[in-house]
Amino acid sequence: MAEVTFKGTPMTLVGKEVKVGDTAPDFTVLNQSLEAVTLSDYDGKVKIISVIPSIDTGVCSQQTRKFNEDASGLDNTAILTISVDLPFAQKKWCAAEGLPNVITLSDHRDLSFGEAYGVVMKELRLLARSVFVLDSNNKIVHAEYVGEGTNHPDYDTAIAKAKEAK
Repeated sequence: MAEVTFKGTPMTLVGKEVKVGDTAPDFTVLNQSLEAVTLSDYDGKVKIISVIPSIDTGVCSQQTRKFNEDASGLDNTAILTISVDLPFAQKKWCAAEGLPNVITLSDHRDLSFGEAYGVVMKELRLLARSVFVLDSNNKIVHAEYVGEGTNHPDYDTAIAKAKEAK
């Protein structure tokens, strides 16, 4: 399993770590309208899955904005931000930030995504900061488990992998 800390404290990750070359596991999360969303809702698209502990914090907010600004011009690419924040909080953040088209998805109900990708921090019941890039056939072409939860991910590598993916 990947090893991560949050503010210097080691965290226990729950779930199965995924690796480059794996077929991405399915999951069920909620969108801002409380509708169930699964991986298959984005079939045929390259996916950048940006995972954050909580959208209403500095690094998480910056991560969400950065991926959506830097990757928004990529053809056939969906940028998904997943956290355990309630859908209402995600929607409020998007409105306050002037980003109404950002796709935020909530894993608060079942931790379906978090457990499938091995990113649930048991001690906090939050998702560990991570980034996954999936090609249009749902093969994982990039997986980053950020070692310290308050650090930024490697944006450039994730976006480059998304550009290379078909």
